[in-house]
Amino acid sequence: MTDMPASAPVSGAKRIELTLRALVLGCLLAVVFTAANTYLGLKVGLTFASAIPAAVISMAILRMFKDSTIWENMTVQTVASVGGAMSSIIFVLPGLVMVGWWLEFPFWESVLICVFGGILGVTFSIPLRRALVVEANLPYPEGVAAAEVLTVGSRGAEQTESAVRENASGLWVVITGAVVSAGYALLVAGRVFAGEAAKFIKLPAALGGGATGMGFGMQFALLGAGHLIGLAVGLAQLFGLILAWGIAVPILTSPDTIAWLTANGIPSIATTLEPGAGAEELAGTVWSREVRFMGAGVIGVAAIWTLIKLAGPLIGGLTSALAANRRRQGGEVLDRTEQDIPINIVAGLSVACLIGIGFILAWFANSNPTLAGSTALLVGGGLIYVVFIGFAVAAICGYMAGLIGSSNSPVSGVGILAVVIASVLMLGVLALAGLPADPSVVAFALIVTAIVFAVAVIANDNLQDLKTGQLVQATPWRQQTALIVGVIAGAIVIPLILNLLNKAFGFEGGPVGIADEPLAAPQATLISALARGVIGGDLRWDLIGLGAVIGVVIIVLDAVLSGATKGKMKLPPLAVGIGFYLPAAVTTMLVIGAICGWFYDKAIKNTRFADVGRRMGVLLASGLIVGESLFLVMTAGVIVSTGNDAPFAMLPEGSTWPAMLAGIAAFVVLTLMLYGWVRNRSAKV
Repeated sequence: MTDMPASAPVSGAKRIELTLRALVLGCLLAVVFTAANTYLGLKVGLTFASAIPAAVISMAILRMFKDSTIWENMTVQTVASVGGAMSSIIFVLPGLVMVGWWLEFPFWESVLICVFGGILGVTFSIPLRRALVVEANLPYPEGVAAAEVLTVGSRGAEQTESAVRENASGLWVVITGAVVSAGYALLVAGRVFAGEAAKFIKLPAALGGGATGMGFGMQFALLGAGHLIGLAVGLAQLFGLILAWGIAVPILTSPDTIAWLTANGIPSIATTLEPGAGAEELAGTVWSREVRFMGAGVIGVAAIWTLIKLAGPLIGGLTSALAANRRRQGGEVLDRTEQDIPINIVAGLSVACLIGIGFILAWFANSNPTLAGSTALLVGGGLIYVVFIGFAVAAICGYMAGLIGSSNSPVSGVGILAVVIASVLMLGVLALAGLPADPSVVAFALIVTAIVFAVAVIANDNLQDLKTGQLVQATPWRQQTALIVGVIAGAIVIPLILNLLNKAFGFEGGPVGIADEPLAAPQATLISALARGVIGGDLRWDLIGLGAVIGVVIIVLDAVLSGATKGKMKLPPLAVGIGFYLPAAVTTMLVIGAICGWFYDKAIKNTRFADVGRRMGVLLASGLIVGESLFLVMTAGVIVSTGNDAPFAMLPEGSTWPAMLAGIAAFVVLTLMLYGWVRNRSAKV
């Protein structure tokens, strides 16, 4: 991976960078991508980086202004992408509904959690810019790709006629992908096509007699997400899927295993089911109640391992930032591309956010009789936790974004680790203050975790954007200012979308929605279960420990595989962990998407339009995600406004197999047509 895109900005171009029109356009796009990501994250547990489609849309719109520049488009992309990234807070916040503490999402409380945590994500990651963006040899796949798109499509760059055509074609690729994706989702909502194909079986006695299953979700949003994550991460998730559904679930549902566990007094969820339970009930229950906790152990170990490897860059980044501030105070003029927000302002913003967080925690504690007498202890402990764990996760997530990209970076794994630590610390507070372990304690742990998670997701996106800025020679402090604007834009939208989806569909364990089709919200489900389990004392530490052992083995395998192939093949432990706890139907389609993307890139690799075609493939994938997600958010609005749980139904319920076969056929044909169309369009640029 090169450090600069093929064509750098023209040095003599007029520098128009942080403008009002760029901020407004960025905020509007942030609303769109936040809404799309919120639904996608709640449905399948994944979000996507919106930097590249935001850049393409920005260039198409700002081209109407003759004085627009690459740096102004960079500002739009930065605001839009960080607003979309902010939506990942939904991996934690719905947990407060799932545990019964909230019935809906209070607007100002939700917004302030996102704003204060998000701005800390910006300020905590600023000292890491030099270490992780400038000096570290990290690929930043999405940051580099976004820089390439900006370079060929913006004014102020060395543009050719083909670059102008590519920009126009790219916008149409995004729109077409979105329309096809939304249209297919409409037919699924109309029951013409089935949205998922699945099969559960009980294995023969020779194979243990356990149960397992397999399926795939026929959703173009998943296909697009799979394209973006790439083959290496996709295959690692497949490995996790095989470990979960090919080994763990069959073993834990085997009659011999159940009998042995019962004889030795080891709890098993399978023993609580009715005798003769079907394969789907048996396998699904064991996976959701036991196997996913093993995945949490894998992810926790992988996150800790990442932090250990980051010790050097962390120290180097802080040292570099402090040295730059001393040079600035000594009168030295830093190069424009090295000018971060001054460290004293960074410190002031951080302190202001921590004061705001302190007020949120104090208000929460004082409003609950159980906690009111321990407000000072809870607030002080919560702030210390946010500072130390928050900075640690900012470093971890920034590094992961540089290594595998923002879309691939499993920040939910860090959230899982954070909620376990927060819950364990809450046990200490309970012991010191003599408090009972009631739901308010679980809710307090989730709120503190949500703040830390906001830090994590913004740091994850921040450094990716700063890499793009470095490649196009943007001014870091202007980018960092735009990042803060994006945080606020995304934060305002999130509780509105969450309340809409909560009323329309509901969440697992929370109030029933109109459609009574609870959104899985896999990460929020797991994180809330961990908080309740730790504080309630009934967490299956044995399963998490077993997952941790598996995680260690996977880390070793990754090191051996990487060494044997000289880095050409890897087995990312975090991706394997995700394969454990995402539903099989989701993981399977992600893998299919990754394979489709690999075949597409391989088919165009030796053509003259290989680079253009690769970028167009990314835009197609982004359009597929945006179209379906926005349609389903709109569907939630229609459900809430009409009270009809199936407003687009064209056929009655019950036509499962015909709809499944029709859906599979249409999905395959449309996929082939889309990739073929994008290839032909790329060849004409």
